[in-house]
Amino acid sequence: MITHPSEPAVACNPLDITYRFQDLRPLGAERTVHREAADPSVVRYRDRYFLFASMSGGFWHSDDLRAWTYQRSTRLPPMDYAPDVREIDGALYVSASRTTDSPYFRSENPLEDDFTEVNPGFPFWDPHLFQDDDGATYFYWGCSNKEPLQGVQVNSHALELIGTPVALISGAPDDHGWEKIGENYVKAEPKTEREKFLADYLGDAPFIEGAWMTKHEGSYYFQYAAPGTEWNTYADGYYTGPSPLGPFDYSPHSPFSSKPGGFITAAGHGSTFSDAYGNWWHASTMRISVNHSFERRIGIFPAGFDDDGVLFCNQNFADYPHIIPEGPVDPWTETFRGWMLQSYRATATASSSVPGHEPHLTVDEDIRTWWVAGSSDPGEWVVLDLHGERTVHAIQINLADHDLARWAPELTDGQQFPGEYRGLYHGTRPTEFRIETSLDGERWDTALSTMDTAQETPHAFAALSVPKQAQFVRFTAGTMPFGAPAAVSGIRVFGHGGGDAPEQVRVQAERISPLTAELSWDAAATAQGYNVRYGIAPDKLYHSWLVYDQTRLSLPNLNAGVDYWVAVDPFNESGITEGSTVPIVVAETQERSAS
Repeated sequence: MITHPSEPAVACNPLDITYRFQDLRPLGAERTVHREAADPSVVRYRDRYFLFASMSGGFWHSDDLRAWTYQRSTRLPPMDYAPDVREIDGALYVSASRTTDSPYFRSENPLEDDFTEVNPGFPFWDPHLFQDDDGATYFYWGCSNKEPLQGVQVNSHALELIGTPVALISGAPDDHGWEKIGENYVKAEPKTEREKFLADYLGDAPFIEGAWMTKHEGSYYFQYAAPGTEWNTYADGYYTGPSPLGPFDYSPHSPFSSKPGGFITAAGHGSTFSDAYGNWWHASTMRISVNHSFERRIGIFPAGFDDDGVLFCNQNFADYPHIIPEGPVDPWTETFRGWMLQSYRATATASSSVPGHEPHLTVDEDIRTWWVAGSSDPGEWVVLDLHGERTVHAIQINLADHDLARWAPELTDGQQFPGEYRGLYHGTRPTEFRIETSLDGERWDTALSTMDTAQETPHAFAALSVPKQAQFVRFTAGTMPFGAPAAVSGIRVFGHGGGDAPEQVRVQAERISPLTAELSWDAAATAQGYNVRYGIAPDKLYHSWLVYDQTRLSLPNLNAGVDYWVAVDPFNESGITEGSTVPIVVAETQERSAS
């Protein structure tokens, strides 16, 4: 993230860190080179935050939750998946997933790369350690659409198993609608023989994975992810219990972390942690999945526990600018910065484009589509016309990885996994570009430049020290990683449009099955989109689904046996209008069926 000394503490998802490039060669598919980080474990250790993520060859650290520094490790396995980090007896313990024995490592000074192996482990996926207040330590693991998540007590020093592992939870998609597989919870028909083979092999059961334990006021919150990382529906739910090994009761407020709509979707397989001021946060995996199903990013969201002990995330406008506080805050009312999107469907023109990757794809609010310059020469550009003068407070530039296998050299020091070869590129690959603003399209002021900074910033976010009045925004590319053409999935301009927020809308909400509700609402004349909030109590609308340019939404992700309420908030470049909360009524056909 690009910062200015006088700017407020503001950040924007996806997190702007140095996601590592990898060389991936799947069996029976084309080679791809792209960035990836996922399955984040975040802990605060000795006044510093440490973030471990899949396929990173190291970790990131920060003292303020805004600026993250990458630290390569030569002692940790570079390409293991779903790393877990927790503090045990005053040291950091790290483990990750592999098909063979998965070792545990210990560190007292991770910045000095002092990780030492303490146990060779055993073959597991998605590990997680938790130490209780009495010093007893527990280990959880599991990532399967067939086997349950398991837990066992372990010795806190050598992490040797004590007792017999206990089966804890399994998937229940017939009762938990959000656990159903598929994009928007709909299973797609396979298009290739490879997809057909995988669909037949995997079936319809969700993957239950990514255990994380949090203790709060005497209760144990056992968190897990479902249904799969490649879908916009990837989310985290939870069970609660009286002890670290249960028995556990499902929370009907699940999923507590879910982001199926917006610029970048998904919010599953994460970690819940508190900051220096006692504020809670949840870090999780966000989905791209274009170059490969495991092409992913990381998001961090305000979280907390309400007065009834309900665990929640505030994911309203979760990829808009939010405040990183410097003291205790209310996660619902004191974290959203209030800057609205000014660039949605702006008129975009470019110096050149690759067919199918035209400049309008930089302003369609979809990270899975992108503009690609027609050459790799420095100086290629995109200009946005915002259709009127706007007050610009911040700009986010999201770069894409387009056809990098043509440009990146093949690695020879990678690792052969079942069905694919993977390797990690090391070293920094600066991303050079300049962002300028203008009122008339002729005189330009620089708002952000990485041309001379040697920064690797794939999701650069700059909160301007002084807001600017502008109608035009220009992106100019310099040299891109591997010398490839510039590729941009989002030029996102935030601020105020100078007008009024949309009028309130009326919503009709009907429960058509135990797991599904159908929503519709009147269009607001000036709305860009609508933030749909819903939950199982009128004062606990803890779920949200942001949509653009539509006035209908199906919710196939409900929990059976509980009632729901909903509100629809229209928004535009000038603000948000809170909708009235209404119950989701049961359809007459469902009433007759129940009787």
